Amino acid sequence: MGDSRTTRRRFLQAAGTSAAALSVPGAAVARPGDRPNVVVIVVDTLRADHCYGTRARTPNMDALARDGVRFVRTHPEAMPTIPARNSILSGRRVFPFRGWHDYRGLLERPGWAPLEDVGQTFTTVLRKAGYWTGYATDNPFLGYAPPYARFRAGFDRFARTGGQLGGRRGGVSEHELRHWLHPAMEDAPTRERMRRYLANAGYSHDETRSFAARVFRDGVRLLEAGARRRPFALVVDTFQPHEPWTPPRKYLDMYGDPDYRGREPGLPRYDTVRSYLHGANRERLLARMRALYAAEVTMTDRWLGVFLDRLHELRLERETAIVLVADHGFLLGEHGYTGKKAERLHPELARVPLTVVHPGHRRAGRASDYLASTHDVAPTVLSMAGVRAPRAMTGADLSSVFGGRRPPQRRYAYGGYDNSFYIRTHRWALLGSNLGSGFQLYDLRRDPGETRNVAGAYPTKVRELYGIVLKRAGGRLPYYAG
Repeated sequence: MGDSRTTRRRFLQAAGTSAAALSVPGAAVARPGDRPNVVVIVVDTLRADHCYGTRARTPNMDALARDGVRFVRTHPEAMPTIPARNSILSGRRVFPFRGWHDYRGLLERPGWAPLEDVGQTFTTVLRKAGYWTGYATDNPFLGYAPPYARFRAGFDRFARTGGQLGGRRGGVSEHELRHWLHPAMEDAPTRERMRRYLANAGYSHDETRSFAARVFRDGVRLLEAGARRRPFALVVDTFQPHEPWTPPRKYLDMYGDPDYRGREPGLPRYDTVRSYLHGANRERLLARMRALYAAEVTMTDRWLGVFLDRLHELRLERETAIVLVADHGFLLGEHGYTGKKAERLHPELARVPLTVVHPGHRRAGRASDYLASTHDVAPTVLSMAGVRAPRAMTGADLSSVFGGRRPPQRRYAYGGYDNSFYIRTHRWALLGSNLGSGFQLYDLRRDPGETRNVAGAYPTKVRELYGIVLKRAGGRLPYYAG
């Protein structure tokens, strides 16, 4: 554990801020309890290849991976933001989105609905079992939408940071606005979105104003409060590195051309690359988008380190179970798209990091290829806390790996986004529309990058995999027009 802590310290120093300057006046030092504390860290829009791979520097996420078990084939069963969090919190399958309708304060998209039963979330179950509970987030929907009011009221303390959407719009110069919006992405809605984002954060010259910094500082305060009321269960849920991307230059220069002086593509479109990036600038702008995204990931990781350092200072690491998970990824030009496209549920969008750390650091540094998913988080943390999971939870208890056993057999992962579905085995991936059309089949053994659709060559395999989805989903998948 000494190595990972040194990594955090060095990274904080390299970023220009000492650990002492970041410390918060503390709680009493914790004494070991009978039941472990629980910390679940949710990171929005985090690609697995930027956490487990080499595309971004993430020393704090790497330290968690060294201390715990990585589930390297984790696919969210429901996407994007709200459906994924419902899955994480409830431990239940959310896809397919049957009976969905629009809810005030949420996006008018299939699956964007409040939790069915707030009393069955893992946080509520732990609170009933005597845990002190807290939640810190800047998620604009979970944190502020009226349908989640009952959920927010179910914690001993709920800390929210506004400004990711809406908020104030003044104090942003035209020069600053144009700097972060490339002409290829600029229109009235994107100008307004970026203007408000900069007005509410404006962290490109002061990262302490970033949303990640604010959320993890709130997490530190919850951690200190929880240390006095053990056992505690915390969720720290950061919306970064969700776009817009306006990182400080020191992070951006880690990945991009330090001589770049053009306007930044800080708010990519959710569309085909060819529809808005043209000519010789296409690859240059895609490379810049990738640099911006990686910079945001690294900055988010740095503030995660502030939270983890405080956990260590309070001597809580050996009595706290930690889970790191994301809701979805982001296409950065792969498969011809940028953004989140429900019809393109490739790994860049639909594979996420999931790391589980046992308080005793059992099986530390191991990797599992089990087909895990977001609805496995809740039953796993309840099992680690020694609290019985409600029968309604349908996810797998992944904590069996700490005893050297595999979780319950799972031959395939399936789920969906909006009106689209996917199913994956270790050999095949099938993507398609909920209408039973537009099938894309990929042979992962021969084509791990999913570049050649072989649905036409293997119609029997398409029918087999689609049939499994229909059977497991309880019949024909719902489709919502409009």
